[in-house]
Amino acid sequence: MDNTQRLKNRLNTIIFGYQTSAGRNFDILLLIAICISVGIVLIDSVESIHQTYGQWLYWVEWGFTLFFTAEYVLRLWISSDRRAYATSFYGVIDLLAILPTYLSLLFPGSNYLLSIRALRMLRIFKIFELSGFDKDANFLVKALVESRRKILVFLFTVCMLTILYGSLMYLVEGPENGFTSIPRSIYWSIVTLTTVGYGDISPQTPLGQAIASAIMITGYAIIAVPTGIVTSELSNMKRGDRQLYCPQHSSAHHEHGAQYCLHCGQKLERQDHD
Repeated sequence: MDNTQRLKNRLNTIIFGYQTSAGRNFDILLLIAICISVGIVLIDSVESIHQTYGQWLYWVEWGFTLFFTAEYVLRLWISSDRRAYATSFYGVIDLLAILPTYLSLLFPGSNYLLSIRALRMLRIFKIFELSGFDKDANFLVKALVESRRKILVFLFTVCMLTILYGSLMYLVEGPENGFTSIPRSIYWSIVTLTTVGYGDISPQTPLGQAIASAIMITGYAIIAVPTGIVTSELSNMKRGDRQLYCPQHSSAHHEHGAQYCLHCGQKLERQDHD
């Protein structure tokens, strides 16, 4: 094994091997650098701070940019599949985090793009691996994916309700009370249904106020529905109720209580939960 390959293996252990001591230390250092660099992006947007410390923050940001550039290049260099890393979620985030600083040199008017550097904060999700919470995070994501059809039906229902309530309020209140169009009335129904209540538009007639009261009560029920859907799915997955699979299709994605495969009609078998 030549020296270059040894160096690659060592760097791979440090950069990608989060389960090793060196890898964990590197990831902790990286997370600290990410937090500081994002903090600089945030405080630099404050005009008074920018006027006083803008030049100093500029050079500090360039230091972090060079650090993250070196990290990105090293990840590409040691990756066995460079294209896979470059097109992965974290690979794209790493690239987007360093590009704006370089673009600001080529296009001085693109300084507003520097706020994209805050995307670097998405790498904070790496902390799930460091703390051993990655399995729990994956479990939650899987529950959301399994609930997607129910959630989509719920969202469709909410959209229909907002259109219905908005149209109704437009007819009841009319332009003279601020409901100048159906889209603006739908905006009001969304604000009211989500219990935000900005107060920029409010019903003036008794009938409109009665409808608004009904919308507010509906809003509280709507908040509880998606929570119940996901909680139910988590409970089902915990019990292993979803671990039914078709030997023919090797699929474990079947409705709760199903006995036969949706695709071929073959009797489903139960798979033990890991």
